[in-house]
Amino acid sequence: MIELINENTIKLSKEINDLDKFVFDFVDILKKHTNYIIISGFISILFGRSRGTEDVDILIPEVSKTEWTKINNELFKKFECLNCNTSEETYNYLADGLSVRFARKGEIIPNMELKFAKYDIDNLSLKDKIKVIIANHELFIGPIELQIVYKKKILKSDKDLEDAKHLEIVLKDQISQEKIKYYDALVKELWKKR
Repeated sequence: MIELINENTIKLSKEINDLDKFVFDFVDILKKHTNYIIISGFISILFGRSRGTEDVDILIPEVSKTEWTKINNELFKKFECLNCNTSEETYNYLADGLSVRFARKGEIIPNMELKFAKYDIDNLSLKDKIKVIIANHELFIGPIELQIVYKKKILKSDKDLEDAKHLEIVLKDQISQEKIKYYDALVKELWKKR
């Protein structure tokens, strides 16, 4: 069941699965230190789309090397980075606009693909984030209307188009057509500036 609490909050009743637990554990660490949003395919999965995923995409605002070291050290207690070995290495990847991937220790899948918000469209997503309440957990996701527009107009793969269609169907009572139009115009402009 999906309940719109207010414009920026959705309550979701669902059975918690292993992927959800992985995400909750990861964001529980992040939220102590920084803002974040989950974007892309996991949002469709969260709202009931039956498809697998190897990774969950997450954006955080760009932070200083010192702040990143605190975050990274805490993440390393539960997770390992799949493409870097040290805090300095992970920071350099992020600062260069690359993503770093974290998985539970000894595992590869699922993994969290974390990036710094580098572009106006990333920062817009962080600013307009949506809180999703699931049982006694909270997650922050990018605006659903923006996810739909981005998947349909920018990414355009079959999987992305199916994700967008799923969100449009399942969340038809929660989606604002005005926001779809707003983000549609904005995405075209911001994408040109990348």
